[in-house]
Amino acid sequence: MFKNKVFILLTALALFVLLGVVSFGRIEVPGATAATDYQELQLFTDVLTIVKRSYVEDVSIKDLVYGAIDGMLTSLDPHSGFMSPEIYKEMKVDTRGEFGGLGIEISLRDGVLTIIAPIEDTPASRVGLQAGDNILKIEDQYTKDMKIMQAVHLMRGAPGTTINITIMRQSFDKPQPFTLQREVIKVKSVRSKTLENGFGYVRLVQFQERSGKDLDKALDKLREDNGGSLQGLVLDLRNNPGGLLDQAVEVADKFLTGGLIVYTKGREDDAQMEFSAMRSDTEANYPMVILINGGSASASEIVAGALQDHGRAVIMGTQSFGKGSVQTIIPLSDESGLRLTTAKYYTPNGTSIQARGIIPDIEVLPSEIKETKALHSFSEKDLKNHFDTEGDDESSPDEDANTLDEETRNDFQLMRALDLLKGWSIFKGLEAA
Repeated sequence: MFKNKVFILLTALALFVLLGVVSFGRIEVPGATAATDYQELQLFTDVLTIVKRSYVEDVSIKDLVYGAIDGMLTSLDPHSGFMSPEIYKEMKVDTRGEFGGLGIEISLRDGVLTIIAPIEDTPASRVGLQAGDNILKIEDQYTKDMKIMQAVHLMRGAPGTTINITIMRQSFDKPQPFTLQREVIKVKSVRSKTLENGFGYVRLVQFQERSGKDLDKALDKLREDNGGSLQGLVLDLRNNPGGLLDQAVEVADKFLTGGLIVYTKGREDDAQMEFSAMRSDTEANYPMVILINGGSASASEIVAGALQDHGRAVIMGTQSFGKGSVQTIIPLSDESGLRLTTAKYYTPNGTSIQARGIIPDIEVLPSEIKETKALHSFSEKDLKNHFDTEGDDESSPDEDANTLDEETRNDFQLMRALDLLKGWSIFKGLEAA
């Protein structure tokens, strides 16, 4: 009996220490609820004692405590979770932009493991996985009630090894199997090119440690390629699953001269944060279109929401994912970690992103573009003995008018964004005249 009492006391003390870590090193228990809280903890220690003493097989205290913590966090929301030392180590690799796996960002939507977005030029994108796909099985394991980090751990693996996953999509009559070969995923977070003279394009694939600096380099190169300045810019955040908050703030700051970018609200004082634009080297105030879709989440929604609220950019595409919560990573003493939702994001105008997403100013659904040969039309120059054109012998169209690559020409949403920028530029010219 004495040993049991000691065991219960030690377990309760250990749990209090653990709770202290979760709440950033302090415990605040109001006097009115202290007795009730103690009774609940007593219930936990009673169960722990019974399991340790009477379960059919011997189970280590560590496994029982890990299981209890995992269950506790799973009951909160889809993005909170416990990470074993192995999974916590893997998580820290992600933000550096290189890891072994398939190249997808996943979340839980209505309890179903869902793909937020496949990362470009990865095994996932090459086999045709799409934002919104539901993952029903990973190898022979069903994903029902599976935690996100557990799914990530199963899908990671040595480069060159294969994995089978079963996908359900709205357009499928029944679940479809996909076989993927794992690779070392090296994510280049920023890509850029000139669309037409004066009009630039920047694609942000994910917000990583160097995304802000990489964006600076991309914009410098675009200006250099376009005579020192830009007439307009398309910032493509489609299928961007998010990433680091500080990089989202840095990117938004690049296009704003001042004002609030995003703020967060939570229970702890540390969760009440505001981020404002303060940079002196803000980009010129050229017309700007941001492309978003259902795969745009978290950090990409922060950027789109900030520039939309400030009237700095037109948001085009389809409604974004709606992940508007802040996860704080809390390391624990044994190299494990907590991923805990501690706050929610709000745009400068006070709109919550959570479960709502960013609503585009102009909705443009994705569509496939098929080129057809234009039929020759009869005109004045086809008439016999027509007068020749005065001046140049032959008037030829602008050589730069059709320099778009095939990928760009087939991207309906991007072409509509370019059309908007060009129309914007034309109207500005008319106003100046």
